[in-house]
This record gives sequence, structure tokens and C-alpha cells, in this order.
Amino acid sequence: MTRVPRSTLPDGFFHVSARGVDRETPLFRDASDRTTFLHLLRSAADRNEWACHALCVMSTHYHLVVESTREQLSSGLQLLNCGYATHFNRRYGRFGHAFAGRFSARAIESEEYLREACAYVLLNPVKAGLCERAEDWPWSYSRYGVGERYSSEG
Repeated sequence: MTRVPRSTLPDGFFHVSARGVDRETPLFRDASDRTTFLHLLRSAADRNEWACHALCVMSTHYHLVVESTREQLSSGLQLLNCGYATHFNRRYGRFGHAFAGRFSARAIESEEYLREACAYVLLNPVKAGLCERAEDWPWSYSRYGVGERYSSEG
């Protein structure tokens, strides 16, 4: 089965992720980097009419669960990733790619998968051993809240 070109992704819900060019080198080194990324995300979401259902910004990658109301996912993510790469390269005196390849986008086609995707995104720092509970990670968000249902036990 051939893959759908990202420029023709339909509207709907998507679990999106993107990783830094090197799995070992942090893409988001401090609170300032993460804050810049979140501002760029807000701009891309506003411009492309996205609703963000969940997000998590780790050190080497990020995850988003977004609802796109028009066929603008690919161009919006290009804007987001290019904007952040420009910031990152300027701040750290780098040039070249900051992200490893293209972003990943999986269509979410059911309410159950939407809940699972949001939980997966929020539990990323717990599974990485960075905190005990999802609500302890300051760089994540869910429009459904975090709460005890997203603990390391499940």
C-alpha cells in the first residue's frame, strides 16, 4: 500500500511527532527553547485552525495530538519545524537540519484511539523516567486534564 503524500492529508485528528537530527543531542535544551517552541506551536495552530488536544515536549523530540479542520497539517508542521530549527540554529551557532527527516503523522479514527494517543503523549516523560506522574512534567498539556488516570501504572 502506498503512503498518502503529507501535502494531501485530510482534515481530522492526528498523532504527530518529530525527533531531533541526533537521538543523543537535545533539541530542546532548556525552558527557553521549550517556551519558544510552544509560542511557534500556538502561531501554527492559530494560522492553520488546529485544536491541540495533547502535547509533550521532551529533550530530543515532541508529540502532539492535533485536530486539523482543513487540509493544512503538513504546511503548518513545516512552518513549526522550520521556525524552531531557525531559532535552534541561531541560538546555538549551528547550521543545517535540526530535525531528523520528516515529521510522523498518524491519523486518529476513533474516540478510543484519541484517548490512547493523548495518554501515550502525556506518559512519555513517565516512561522515560523523568517524573513519576504525568502531571509532574511541566512541558506537557492535555485539554482533557492530566490527573491520576495517567500514572506510571496505567
